[in-house]
Amino acid sequence: MTPPLITLEEHFFSSAVPECLRPKYSEQLKHVDGVYEKAVDLGALRLRDMDAGGVALQVISHVPGLSDHPVACHAANDQLAGIINAKDQRKARFAGFAVAPMGHPVQAAAELRRAITELGFVGALVDNHHNGKFFDGPEYEPFWAAAEELDVPIYLHPTWASEDMAPHYQGNFTQGAAMSMASSGLGWHTETALHVLRLFASGLFDRHPKLKIIIGHMGETIPFMLERIQVLSRRWGEFQRDFKTVYDENIWITTSGVWSLNPLRCILANTKLDHILYSVDYPFQKNEIGLEWIHDLEKSGLVSKEELDAIAHGNAEKLLRVQVPKL
Repeated sequence: MTPPLITLEEHFFSSAVPECLRPKYSEQLKHVDGVYEKAVDLGALRLRDMDAGGVALQVISHVPGLSDHPVACHAANDQLAGIINAKDQRKARFAGFAVAPMGHPVQAAAELRRAITELGFVGALVDNHHNGKFFDGPEYEPFWAAAEELDVPIYLHPTWASEDMAPHYQGNFTQGAAMSMASSGLGWHTETALHVLRLFASGLFDRHPKLKIIIGHMGETIPFMLERIQVLSRRWGEFQRDFKTVYDENIWITTSGVWSLNPLRCILANTKLDHILYSVDYPFQKNEIGLEWIHDLEKSGLVSKEELDAIAHGNAEKLLRVQVPKL
């Protein structure tokens, strides 16, 4: 029997997005049929799609792009909290990841604290970089310290290439190919992997040993390079724990948007099972496709029933301190 599902990389589009950003979002959201309508909906349409995909609980977060807009982040979090905490049937089906203005580290830390302590969110999902800047510098210490103190995970989510990143993906091919390579075709995943390696090399996990980081898309290439990273990272400095230990203790990965069992075969061989979480990437991916993948996994023999239950919902319940609602 297919277990209930909890999903963690599931997005909405806030009415608080500034007008100056809306043309950029329009370009992003137009490429998938119906995605805008689904992204702005926090009610009946979203619940219908959850039911179609067997999703019992959806952890909702804002789409990328607000990292330079503290006021918009504040308003988007308030909007989402109003839905999550409403006294109706939706309360049991939704949880929230905060959006934080990572271009303003001190304000990002303050907004994270507010979202957790006042709004009841279970963590944050933030853009993987801010205009090409990663978060391994000393100015981000308040944010990481807050995440560790609050004991909530930070989901590093891919975002669009900055102006200085874009030329690396351009060449003797179409602009469409360049945009794809810079985003879901490869760049989103390798840039997120690079960010995790930068955080490790900076000593962040020595300074904050209880920090919890989530990355999506079957680990953003890290599981497939894990053994090589472990060997070569010994050259990067003196650390209290090596990279593999940090990977085992501080990094969680989700399955979002990768609908093949082949990557999971690798992950099951080198990743702690209780650090593997199911996700979809709604509304950019369909919950129904994710459910088909779960059915394939269930029939594959790769995992036991207990392991399937853990990936489907148990690991998320433990990490986020949530529970599958009784429907």
